[in-house]
Amino acid sequence: MGGYLARRLLFLIPATFFITVVIFLLVRFVPGDVVDLMVAEMGGEASKIDTAVTADVIKSQLGLDVPVHIQYIRWIRNLLRLDFGQSLWTGDDIFDELRRQLPVSIELGGLAIVLSLLFAIPVAVYSAVRPDTWSDYVGRSIGIAAISIPALWLGTMAVVYPSIWWNWTPQLEYIPFSKDIGGNLAQFLLPAAIIGMGLSGVTMRMMRTMILEVMRLDYVRTAWSKGLKETTVVRRHVLKNAFIPVLTTVGNQLPIIIGGSAIMEQIFGLPGIGRYLLTALNKRDYPIISAVTLVMAGFILVVNIIIDILYVYLDPRIKYD
Repeated sequence: MGGYLARRLLFLIPATFFITVVIFLLVRFVPGDVVDLMVAEMGGEASKIDTAVTADVIKSQLGLDVPVHIQYIRWIRNLLRLDFGQSLWTGDDIFDELRRQLPVSIELGGLAIVLSLLFAIPVAVYSAVRPDTWSDYVGRSIGIAAISIPALWLGTMAVVYPSIWWNWTPQLEYIPFSKDIGGNLAQFLLPAAIIGMGLSGVTMRMMRTMILEVMRLDYVRTAWSKGLKETTVVRRHVLKNAFIPVLTTVGNQLPIIIGGSAIMEQIFGLPGIGRYLLTALNKRDYPIISAVTLVMAGFILVVNIIIDILYVYLDPRIKYD
């Protein structure tokens, strides 16, 4: 295991380099130009000559007047010092902004994963051990419904209808965890449940399928023939092996949810990096887009390594040479 981890960590070096190149170049291919947006905000009454001069001055001030490879070298040099740069529009330090906003997205995504597992695993297990019964049909229908309902629509309805029917709206002003734990969790519960509902549908269907496959294996039939109780067979012999593919699915969901929860953050007023990234995309703020994307890519690499380690715990037959 030690040698495998060492190789995986060494692999992170070329992988990270390739990711930085792709991120840096793709960001600059986003339609629109930040300089044009800034010039447009200054007013459209100036002549073409004044506009061109203003654009040149802005490019010089932002460091965009040099070739792309020079910009990339400067960016990498700053990254090695954990300096993500400053916003092109506000001049705010991006590292400080990420340090404030990343915990919000991690809390939202982590809580969504936990809620989805607490709902999906019991329903999937009960549905799988009672195949082709009414409970199985109900469980599968719940899974399909959870996948089918759009989170955007459900989040909007969760804000609109309670305000109309009961004169109640969710807390839309962010409550820090350090100031009020109960208020913070209450604020995150509804958006996390909405996100987790879609995740639970995917997890539920995957879990049910894997349990059915494992229960057909010889060692499970042997456990049944020994007269073991159903709960013992499922808990000790089925769940661990059935959860291995599910673990991959859940592990891949976590980075996506943390970085892709911009809709819920926008609806419920949560200052996370998804909302931060959405604002930066609208303004073509290249340093912010690059920094957030790089953080999420690094998070995915780390999560994949953790998943590989958990494989060994779930199935000791798996060896990494």
